[in-house]
Amino acid sequence: MEFSRILMEKKDGVAKITLNRPQALNAVDRETLLDLEAAAADIEQDESVRVVVITGAGRAFCAGADLKSIGASLDDPLKTEEFIRLWHRAYNAIENLSKPVIAAVNGVALAGGLELVQVCDLAVAAEDAQLGDQHANFGLVPGGGGTQRLPRLIGMRRAKELLLTGRWLSAAEAKEMGLVNRVAPAGKLDEVVKEITDDLVKNKSPMASRTIKALVNKGMQADLHTGLELEIQGVLRHFNTEDVAEGIAAFKERRPPAFKGR
Repeated sequence: MEFSRILMEKKDGVAKITLNRPQALNAVDRETLLDLEAAAADIEQDESVRVVVITGAGRAFCAGADLKSIGASLDDPLKTEEFIRLWHRAYNAIENLSKPVIAAVNGVALAGGLELVQVCDLAVAAEDAQLGDQHANFGLVPGGGGTQRLPRLIGMRRAKELLLTGRWLSAAEAKEMGLVNRVAPAGKLDEVVKEITDDLVKNKSPMASRTIKALVNKGMQADLHTGLELEIQGVLRHFNTEDVAEGIAAFKERRPPAFKGR
């Protein structure tokens, strides 16, 4: 599959998506969103892919929306709506992938770039990375899901602070807030991400990962009672999978499990 704005490499169970507009700090335009949506559809159908990594080429993860492309459509409300809905569709496709998605944050992740981090399941940031939502600094409002996902991720008070002030966070501050899971030492981002992907690919059940991700995502959109019922139903379905049988057998036989489920 060929793309105009991203690179995609599949190797050893990992699909790596690299935003590839380094000259524009990987700013997101319509073509980028179409590429991301197509890549997500391809990955979902590829049973060889167990984990997804998203990163940026050059010195930025993603600086947000390409304001030139947005500005060109502001005089046409229908085009503006089409762009925003495409943005949500592409980011939703990434969030809803049945495989774990890891953001490898290099450089800056701002505005729409921060929203991309939010749709990933895990995030690792280089120690010199900076993250923030700077929409308010330019009289804008987040349009890629930030007003809804960020409060669910880090809490309402902290989310409002970041959204209203537009201030940037260091990687360490982002970890303290819960925006990222780990901070990688200088020059070690790829190494830290690989440790996680190797563990997920080689040691973890793909069926369990799929079910856990789906239950957490759906449960966050429901009340506790509904979420617990979702868990019951999900667990009952999962008990019938071959990965459960293999896991229990491996436990009894005191050996590492060899998961083959998809």
